[in-house]
Amino acid sequence: MNRRSFLYSSAAGSLALAPSSRLMAALAKDNSYRANIGIQLYTLRDALKADAAGTLKKVAEAGYKQVEPFGFPNCQPLIDGAKDAGLAINSTHFEWDSVIKPKDEGMSDFKKIVDRAKELGLSHMVIPYLQDDVRKTLDDYKKIAANANKAAEITKAAGIQLSYHNHAFEFQPKEGGKTGYDIFMDEFSPDMKFEVDVFWIKVGGHDPAALIEKLKGRVSQLHLKDLKDGLKLPEYGTIPQDSFKELGNGIIPMEPIIEAAAKAGVKHCHVEQDFSPHPLESIKESVDYLAKL
Repeated sequence: MNRRSFLYSSAAGSLALAPSSRLMAALAKDNSYRANIGIQLYTLRDALKADAAGTLKKVAEAGYKQVEPFGFPNCQPLIDGAKDAGLAINSTHFEWDSVIKPKDEGMSDFKKIVDRAKELGLSHMVIPYLQDDVRKTLDDYKKIAANANKAAEITKAAGIQLSYHNHAFEFQPKEGGKTGYDIFMDEFSPDMKFEVDVFWIKVGGHDPAALIEKLKGRVSQLHLKDLKDGLKLPEYGTIPQDSFKELGNGIIPMEPIIEAAAKAGVKHCHVEQDFSPHPLESIKESVDYLAKL
């Protein structure tokens, strides 16, 4: 199943080298990312379908402080369960067609979603995915950027930051060698930000920490996940499910990424693992890894 087409209503070591003083500050026990570490709930989609409240209690017990739901606003069990478990909700992925394929010029459907997000006190909303038919050409990406900028004006008026979450396909060269992500970097307005998924940046052939540094001031949040060694990169399409690893079990060094996040003004970091045979065990392993850094 496509990772972003799933909606809740239809779904079931130690450091090898001594860190610099800045890195030590970024990874200190009171580091805001560690103290408020989040989880993107798509990681636990099957467990949530079976028992949302019980699963979210286990998320809190594992050490997570906030959650990022998916499929908003049609995800009320996730919202209720998070509140009951004492988990904050600052950000959500939402039904992206309300921005990518709005039914009218005024984006009335999107405005309803924003109104609901404001009612809940959310501070961030994220466009989570682009289906194949809307991202074939650079002109397609330009159209998406224009719609996103318009939507960002709406969220700004509501006191909410709108961002775009990447996969690897945005980095595939198109006409003249330019990529969709190039279009977004060039054409997103100052009101429109990026939620950087470090895994997909790596899969797309780029260095996550370097990109975060390049986008300083334009990155609202991060998704932290690790990548299995041995995958031929770059890869812009489907990858094996076992490519997704717990933090510390792959080839992506998290320390430089967290340091870059601190310098770039990132607000929140969320662990995510798209596929795992045992997702609850995986998220515990990832949060434990962060705690030991």
